[in-house]
Amino acid sequence: MAKDGAAGGPDWNGLLKWSLAHGGDGTTPSRALSEEDRKWFVEAMQANTVDVVGRMKEIAQVMKTPDDVLQSHGVTTENIEDMLDELQEHVESIDMANDLHSIGGLDPLLGYLKNSHAGIRAKAAEVVSTVVQNNPKSQQLVMESNGLEPLLTNFRSDPSTNARTKALGAISSLIRNNQPGLAAFRLGNGYAALRDALGSDDARLQRKALHLTQYLLHNKADRSAATELGLPNQMVHLASSDDSGVREAALGGLLELARDKTVPDQDKLKDILRSRIESISAMDADDLQAAREERQLVDSLWKACYNEPSSLREKGLVVLPGEDAPQQAPDVAGRMFEPPLRAWAAPRPSLTEDSDSGSGKKDPPLLLGP
Repeated sequence: MAKDGAAGGPDWNGLLKWSLAHGGDGTTPSRALSEEDRKWFVEAMQANTVDVVGRMKEIAQVMKTPDDVLQSHGVTTENIEDMLDELQEHVESIDMANDLHSIGGLDPLLGYLKNSHAGIRAKAAEVVSTVVQNNPKSQQLVMESNGLEPLLTNFRSDPSTNARTKALGAISSLIRNNQPGLAAFRLGNGYAALRDALGSDDARLQRKALHLTQYLLHNKADRSAATELGLPNQMVHLASSDDSGVREAALGGLLELARDKTVPDQDKLKDILRSRIESISAMDADDLQAAREERQLVDSLWKACYNEPSSLREKGLVVLPGEDAPQQAPDVAGRMFEPPLRAWAAPRPSLTEDSDSGSGKKDPPLLLGP
């Protein structure tokens, strides 16, 4: 017989005591289970087991359901966004990400990129980004389903800056180490969209655009395309941004250009670097620690452009006492594309959280029946 805890859930303390009592220490034989104990153990474990594939099939079915039908069943936009949050958690597992297509969930997910609600468009792009990140199989499936086109459309012209930013994040994950994706990005006027994003007044969008630009600059043909559109000049301008993340990303991109001797307007850049050196030199200890990457980037860029160490090195501010000397300039853009710690690192609620706990955790939306 299943034994419930005080809150009506699995009796985990009882399960632990049972395991200790019946598991043995490896030196003594464990005793045979009675039928009642076996049944209770199975029920206790199943009570906290989620059928992920089954749940993803339910979510796929909801995504296929017309909006008017969902509304007639009381399903709100917020319910759909919560459902997409749940789906994103499931597809952190690369196996579940690849199964999304086979259970019929990929195409309706891509369809949500065209939803009339900006929040749903943004959430859908987040899920797509998770599905394809460092996942060649799903990258191919999304390309075959023409998923890049609505992402580019949203990145170029979505009235919601958040939706634009999420679309750019998904594009970055989709085209990384994906030659067909890169080719489609170029043909889809992706560089012009990057130029517009760099010229926006939203720091988060600028950072993501700079990260993708730096990644693309590794390729000589892409460097030429970026230069023709004036992206390097924009990076010089953004190297003096008030946002530290934007500055670091811009400096990283300019360093990539400097290695190819294609940095524009070096006089203006020198003035900007001198200004950054003055600001860094005046920082207190805590701010210097926080600016570690910028310190190293400024010094590396100065050396690459002017063939001499920066005054930061003379002042001992490139590597502070206790810091390891960098083997190479920091890879600011690379952090954006690091393999995610997928299912095993996805955040999970604690065992004490439930819908009645008052913690603010939302229940999954009620799904439609047959």
